[in-house]
Amino acid sequence: MAFGSLEPTYTVSQLGGEIRDLLAEAMPSVWVAGELQRLKSHANGHLYFELIEKGDADQIVGRLDGVLWRGDLAKVRALLGRTGQQLAEGLAIRCRVELSFYPPGGRLQLVVREVDPVFTLGQLARRRRETLAALEAAGLVELNRGRRLAELPLTLALVTSEGSAAYHDFLATLRESGFGFQVTFVHAAVQGKEAERDVAAALALAGTLPVDCVVLVRGGGARTDLAAFDSRAVAEAVARCPVPVVTGLGHEIDQSIADLVAHTAAKTPTKAGELLVERLRGAEAAFVRLRDGLIREAGEPIARARRQVERAGRGFALASPRLGRIADRLAALERAVGRAGAARLREAGGRVAHAGARLGRESARRIERSRGASETLGRRIADRAAARLALAAARLAGHGRLLTELGPERVLARGFSLTRRADGTVLRDAATARPGERLITTLAHGKITSLVEDA
Repeated sequence: MAFGSLEPTYTVSQLGGEIRDLLAEAMPSVWVAGELQRLKSHANGHLYFELIEKGDADQIVGRLDGVLWRGDLAKVRALLGRTGQQLAEGLAIRCRVELSFYPPGGRLQLVVREVDPVFTLGQLARRRRETLAALEAAGLVELNRGRRLAELPLTLALVTSEGSAAYHDFLATLRESGFGFQVTFVHAAVQGKEAERDVAAALALAGTLPVDCVVLVRGGGARTDLAAFDSRAVAEAVARCPVPVVTGLGHEIDQSIADLVAHTAAKTPTKAGELLVERLRGAEAAFVRLRDGLIREAGEPIARARRQVERAGRGFALASPRLGRIADRLAALERAVGRAGAARLREAGGRVAHAGARLGRESARRIERSRGASETLGRRIADRAAARLALAAARLAGHGRLLTELGPERVLARGFSLTRRADGTVLRDAATARPGERLITTLAHGKITSLVEDA
C-alpha cells in the first residue's frame, strides 16, 4: 500500500508487529499475580485461561488472557503437584510471563513460563487466616462443636458428590457395621467453581432434616481442591448447622476450616463412617455392661436370702427337741389356767346373782313409789282442768247472752228496719238509691219490697 508524500504511515499488520516487537523488547519477561478463571483445555494440550484481579468490593479491576503451552503446562503441573496444588478456578498464582501480541487477532496474551508455588500456598494461608479471624469474631468456631451428638447417631444426612469414591466408601463402612443406619443423601459438587455454593446450600438443606447428624465427605485430591472447604460460606454453613456436623474431607495432612468448625473432623470418609460405628459400638458395650451389672446386683440379694433360709432351716432342725419341751410346758400351763378360770367364773356368777336379786327388790319399791306419785299428780291435774273448763263455760254463756242482746232481731224488735238492695247489700245512705231501683226492707216481723221513685 503506497501513501505518496504523507508522513510514514503503518499498516495495521505493521503496527501490530511494532507493538509485538516493542513489548518483547521492553518487557521480555515479568512476574504477574492474579486469580485463574475460565480455564479451558485445548485438544492440542494447551491450557487457556483468564488472569484477573479483584478490587476491594470483589469486582474485577483487571483482566488479561493467558495461555500455558503444552510443554510448560506439564512442568507447572509437576511443580505444583509436589506441594499438593493444582491449577483450578479461583486459584491465586504468581507466574512469570511473556507478553505476546498477535497482530492478526489484535489480541494481547500472557504466555506463562513458570508458576511460583510458594506464592499460591501463601495466598491460601492468608485467606485462611482472614477467614478464621472473621469466624472467631462472629463466635462461630465453637458453635457446632457445642451441639450434642446423639449417643445412637443412626439417622444421618450425607453431603457429598453422588457416586463419588467418598460416597461409596462412607456407605460401605456403615453397611459393614451391621447397624441399621438410615442415610438421607444430599448431593453437592465438592470441587470446582460450583463447590463452594453447592456445599453451603446442601448443608443448609441437610440441617432442616430430622437427623442425628450431618456428614460432609469428599475424596482425596490436591491441597488446592480444599479451597472450597476453606471458604467462609462453607465454614459458616457448617458452624450454623442446627445438628452436629462430622467431616471426612479426604486429606491426611491438612485440615480445612470446615474441619476446624465442625463438631468432629475425621481424616477420610471411611474414618468418618468408622467414627459413627465406634460410637454405636461404645453405646452397645455400655448397654451390655449395664445389663450384666443389673443381673449381678439383682442376683446377689437372692443368693444372700437363700443362704439365710438355709441357715434358718439348720437352726430349726437343731431347736426342734427344745421346742417340744416348751410345747409340753405350755400345754400344762394352759390346763392350770383353765381350772383357775372356771373357779373364778363360778364365784363371779354367785356375786352377780346376789346383786341381781337386790336390784330387783329395790326396783319394785321404786316403781311402787313412782306409781303413787303419778296417781296423785293425775288427780291434781284433772281437778285443775275441770275448774278451768267450768270457768270457760260460764264466760261463753255470758258472751252468748251479750250477742243475743246485740243481734239484729233485738234491734228490729225495738222498731228499727234494715233495707237492702236487690244484690243483698245494705243501703246505708238514701242518696245512693237510684230511681227505679228495687229495695227490700226487713222489719221485726216480715219484709216490704219497694221501688225508688225519686232519689
